[in-house]
Amino acid sequence: MQRRLTQLLGHCRRTSWTPSCVCATSGTSFKIYCTSAAPQPAELDALEIHKQRLLMWFSHLPQEEKQFGGSFSPETMHVDPLILERKPEDRAGLLSSALRPDSQLFSKNMEQLFDPSPSWDSSRGLNVLLYGAVGTGKSTVVRKLVQDWCRGRTLGQFRLLVPFSCEDLSQLSKVSSLRDLVGRKYLHLRRHPLLSGEGGCARDVLFLFNGLEKMKLDFRIGSTELCSDPNEPLPPGVVVVNLLRKYLLPEASVLVTTRLSALDRVPQKYISRYAQICGFIDPDRQRAYFASRLLQQTGDAPQKEAAQALVELLYLNLQRETQLAAACFLPSYCWLTCATLHFLHFTNANAPIRTLTGIYTSFLRLNFGGEVLGMGSGAGTPIQEHHNSLMLYVVRTVGKLAFDGVTNKRMSFSEKELEQWIGGKTKTDEELRQLAMFRTDVLDFFLAPCVERSTVVSAETSEHEEQRYVFAAPAMQEYLAALYVVLGENKTALEKLTKQVSTAIGQASEDVNALLTIISKFIPLRIFTIFNLLKLFPKLFEKFSLQNKGRIGRTLATEMFRDEDSNNEDVLDQVEQNLLGVHGPQAPQSTEQQPFELYPIFMGGLLNYGNRVLLQQLGCTIHNDTVAQITKALRKYLVRELSKPQPPEEVVDLLILLYEFQNPRLTAEVLSTIRSIRLCNIRMTPLKCYVLSSVLSCTPSSYHLEVLDLSSCLLTPDMLRILQPAFRHTHHLKLCDNPILDAGALSLLEALPENQSLRHLTLMHTGLADGGAVELAQALHSHSGLEELNVAYNNIGDNAALSLVDACREHPTVHTLHLYLNPLSDVGKQSLYVRGDKSKTGRKVRVLASVTEGSDLSEDWHPILSVIRENAKSWDRERVKQQLRVFLRDLEWGRQQQPKFWKRLHFRRVERGIRETLKQLEKRDVIHACDVRNQPPPK
Repeated sequence: MQRRLTQLLGHCRRTSWTPSCVCATSGTSFKIYCTSAAPQPAELDALEIHKQRLLMWFSHLPQEEKQFGGSFSPETMHVDPLILERKPEDRAGLLSSALRPDSQLFSKNMEQLFDPSPSWDSSRGLNVLLYGAVGTGKSTVVRKLVQDWCRGRTLGQFRLLVPFSCEDLSQLSKVSSLRDLVGRKYLHLRRHPLLSGEGGCARDVLFLFNGLEKMKLDFRIGSTELCSDPNEPLPPGVVVVNLLRKYLLPEASVLVTTRLSALDRVPQKYISRYAQICGFIDPDRQRAYFASRLLQQTGDAPQKEAAQALVELLYLNLQRETQLAAACFLPSYCWLTCATLHFLHFTNANAPIRTLTGIYTSFLRLNFGGEVLGMGSGAGTPIQEHHNSLMLYVVRTVGKLAFDGVTNKRMSFSEKELEQWIGGKTKTDEELRQLAMFRTDVLDFFLAPCVERSTVVSAETSEHEEQRYVFAAPAMQEYLAALYVVLGENKTALEKLTKQVSTAIGQASEDVNALLTIISKFIPLRIFTIFNLLKLFPKLFEKFSLQNKGRIGRTLATEMFRDEDSNNEDVLDQVEQNLLGVHGPQAPQSTEQQPFELYPIFMGGLLNYGNRVLLQQLGCTIHNDTVAQITKALRKYLVRELSKPQPPEEVVDLLILLYEFQNPRLTAEVLSTIRSIRLCNIRMTPLKCYVLSSVLSCTPSSYHLEVLDLSSCLLTPDMLRILQPAFRHTHHLKLCDNPILDAGALSLLEALPENQSLRHLTLMHTGLADGGAVELAQALHSHSGLEELNVAYNNIGDNAALSLVDACREHPTVHTLHLYLNPLSDVGKQSLYVRGDKSKTGRKVRVLASVTEGSDLSEDWHPILSVIRENAKSWDRERVKQQLRVFLRDLEWGRQQQPKFWKRLHFRRVERGIRETLKQLEKRDVIHACDVRNQPPPK
């Protein structure tokens, strides 16, 4: 008896329980009453080590998050999604029933989900099942929960939190006990007393199983044996089942997360509380998420102000209950929206290379990385043997629907069309099970009910129209359609038949060859020559395959330059408008008439090596030979299309395609056929400037553009710094009508010394003042090949203008200087002409300062007036009219100084042209004023 008592006391000490008294009873029996003792130092060390390591592991951000600048942490960018407690009988109901306007929503936090339930046995731990659709934020909530527990901010009633990935557990091939499973993943918890199962220690433990849909659990007694010993080796699925049964460590609590399709994997009697994660159902949560992502920029104040403006525009668009608001119901699409806006507005040369295709590929990898389509797999069964890639299934179903919509210019689809394209031809029970799982978990992630009806459809028609569905993100339709084509899934019936027959005959030819090898020893091979024809068929299939890949390249080039899309905005502006909305009056336009200009750009971007690596992880393989064949055909047809003049918007789209492709050799070969890039009136952004510089940087040093026209592009000094590499490749650089000011001129001067081939530089109407003009005059000697400088219509005074003339006269090649429409005095103009004349120390330089040169009519009066007429609509009309009146005064004074009659007539002819221009400008002002007052203009 004494030896037995000693053993029990030793066990109490090992399990951190302190004996308070020992009471002997009749015979040899006795009872020991214990109280919980303070944790031992070794136990404290193990728990602290566990918290530190969990915090380190769960604080690690995936590569996709680093594109936001690396200044984010899960704490600063986390916004709690709506979590609703659901009754067991309503757990599988539609979410819309819980979100009725008359329903009261009380969002639960993770602390509240583990509050004691009146109907649950207090001696047992709670089993909480947290479920939701793809993209609602389950993994993010789990990550934040673990981090908060490690920091002591939540679930303080649990001394130990043990997270498990169900995907990892499903792939374990050997049996293990619960304690071995914990020790295998968390070595510091090996043989921890809280997991011993004795003395009720497990009530301080919370097990977390993330992604239950990855496991095939069976709660039938005949299939899964009972086990109450945490040291007994069992398959991982059996261990999880017994934990949920409360047969193994009944005092422990369990949190399980799962998708909707696996909601009933655990019988209702084993769940104490159901909680549904519902994402962001109101614009305020969405706005908080956008602010956490976009406002934490590390840049200066102007960048933060730009980010604040983006958040406000997003919020306004969401409040309109647009399609974007329906998509941002899922936090995953909020992430995609922020990533896209960050790409559009905060790309710079110092950040890693990012592309729009890469963002969408990363988005799919974050949500479906490693996912397979199936009912899960047991231990010892590799997933790849019986299940296909979920992403590949998406491409073959939703991608096929997207391709049909792009081909037929349709963005919305009826329920019948969804049934036709998605699972309409399934036959086997396995295919039907896969389809049911796909529709429950994945389909709603890509498609959403259409909330924006076409403005050209009458109200009577819309009342009887059936529910239609659109892609949650419009660009996702074009991405999946492009992926469907690049993967070769759009084969014709002949190509599919050829491949099947080729495979069958190829196998037959191998068998025939083996047979011929044996028979050839007895019978001459001439008799079996006909069988050699079998070998020709696989080669015929290879020709069909090459033609298909060439057809992809032709399709890409054809879609790139569609005639009906020529007058649309460039793709980056279209993407931005889809996110931020269009403010102000809009012309009625059917949503079905919008162009699909991202489709060919995505096709090119998917051929990029980095995107192909990510797609490989998703189970979608694009082989190198496929890329080579498509690239070969694309190069040929791009060169042919570029022989025709293209509008500026199409040129921007081409530059974006080359940038998304990230193939320097192809880029250089395509640009070798282009001698001018004209982007006038394109709204340039830092991203577009970066794309232009990046693309032109792929060309060799011997390559030069005849003209790079960036007039009226809203360029700023910061954009000019981004464009510096692009300025090295041009003979004629036009930067008219851009507010670059003196600061921009300085940035330009820093880049131009590297371009010794520059011949013409046009800085007309750029806000250049005296300081910038003087700096320009001092830097002219660095540009030995410059021939013509245009700084007309700026704020250059007499002294700065004289400095420019002197610098041009001393320059070896500059022969023309444009200075008209600057605030020059009459004396200053006269001095300019005198300085421009040939002298002993310099050359003659043509100075265009007015339509007159002293008392004579300038030889360049006609080009000056032509420039003014061309730009009068966009320039400051009052200033233009004032300058035209100055010209009239100069002409009148010059005419009075002319003794010859025919010269006076010439002066009057020029005066009539200027007066006619003045009259047209004043007439436009009257019409504009009448339009503002909604009155008809006077006749």
